[in-house]
Amino acid sequence: MAKQHSIEVLVGAFMAAGFVALFFLAMQVSNLSASAASDGYRVTARFTNAGSIKARAPVSMAGVRVGRVEQVRLDQKTYEAVVTMRIDKGVNNIPVDTFANIFTAGLLGEQYVGLQPGGSQDSLRDGDEITQTQSALILEQLIGQFLFKKAEEGGK
Repeated sequence: MAKQHSIEVLVGAFMAAGFVALFFLAMQVSNLSASAASDGYRVTARFTNAGSIKARAPVSMAGVRVGRVEQVRLDQKTYEAVVTMRIDKGVNNIPVDTFANIFTAGLLGEQYVGLQPGGSQDSLRDGDEITQTQSALILEQLIGQFLFKKAEEGGK
C-alpha cells in the first residue's frame, strides 16, 4: 500500500511539473511573458490603417526582432492610427529615415511592424517619429480591386 501511495505522489509531481512547463511555454508563445522588458527607447509611427496589429506584436528588421509594439491608438485630430514601439536598447543606430510597414506573417495572419533602414547618418532616439510608413494591406480591398478590374476588362 505504501508503494502504491509513493507512485501516486510521483505521478502527481510529474503532472504538476508538466503543467508548469506547459504554462511557461504558452507564455513564451503568446508574447505575454515578462521578457518583453521595458528596456530600450520608444518611437512612434502613423498609419492610415493599422490593420489588426496589437500591443506586444513584434517589430523586426531584416527578419530579426528588434522590439515590440507597446500601444496602438487613434489620433482624434488626424484619424490616423498611432503605433508606439519600444526598440531594444541594443539596437541604437536605426536611421531616422527608416520606413515602417505593417506586414502579415504566416498563414494565421499575425501582423507585425517591419522596419527598412534608410541611409541617414542620424539615428532614431527616444520619442522620435518614423514619418515614412505603409499601412496594412486589407485582403478584402485587394480582392475587390481585382474583381473590379476583371469586370472592367470583361466589359470591353
